[in-house]
Amino acid sequence: MTPIREILAAATPIEGGFSAQIPSDWLQGRTAYGGLSSALALHAAQGIEPDLPPLRSAQVSFIGPLSGDVRVTATKLRRGRTAAFIQADIVSDAGLGYRAVFVFMAEQPSRVALSGGLAATLPPPAADAKLYTGPDEFFTGNFNFLDLKAEAPGEAEWLRWARLRDYAGIDPMVEVLALADALPPAAFKLFGKEFVPLSSVTWIVNLLTPTPATTDGWWLLSAESQHAVNGGSSQTMMLWNADGVPIAQGMQSVAIFG
Repeated sequence: MTPIREILAAATPIEGGFSAQIPSDWLQGRTAYGGLSSALALHAAQGIEPDLPPLRSAQVSFIGPLSGDVRVTATKLRRGRTAAFIQADIVSDAGLGYRAVFVFMAEQPSRVALSGGLAATLPPPAADAKLYTGPDEFFTGNFNFLDLKAEAPGEAEWLRWARLRDYAGIDPMVEVLALADALPPAAFKLFGKEFVPLSSVTWIVNLLTPTPATTDGWWLLSAESQHAVNGGSSQTMMLWNADGVPIAQGMQSVAIFG
């Protein structure tokens, strides 16, 4: 297990960002786990402009495989009075593998307040709960999980508590992005026990709070697809903290190779 803070601590500064090594225990197949790539990209974006407001949204494209030595750079696209748009790229020897546009925006006074009923009521895992941790050679070895199968009856739906095994020393927003993509694609459930390759293509994440926080590292994750045809699945995603407060909402396009 390689904590994210160790990956960042070992990074070498370069113009506009840093170079880093993606450890083998953060790979899913031949590419880095998308949450780790997003965490690295956000860290680079946070360092490119002083006094950025909180992260409001991320628009991510998973362009190609990333592994081994990578270069993570960020570029300011525009900064206005309320919002800053920062582009972040991750490049390996194989070329551009990841691109994101992060939108940082301060809270604004508003006459409306709509919560939408997004709060969750499920308690986090008990101290003696039987948790699942993936194999050491796969990215899931960096997490603890607890599946909530009874609470996710959908044909293509996941509901799972998740936490980094070592979450100390990293920015809370970086932690949220590292966690928010930790579920398998929802369409994976449609194939039963048969293994079929699936790959995230794009990911949009909207942050619902400027100051994400939780208890004992636990975050509740959901992913659900109601449309998977012609080799593609569209899924919606949510992330709550241990108190059931909604933290992030997302949508992802997933390619199905089988």
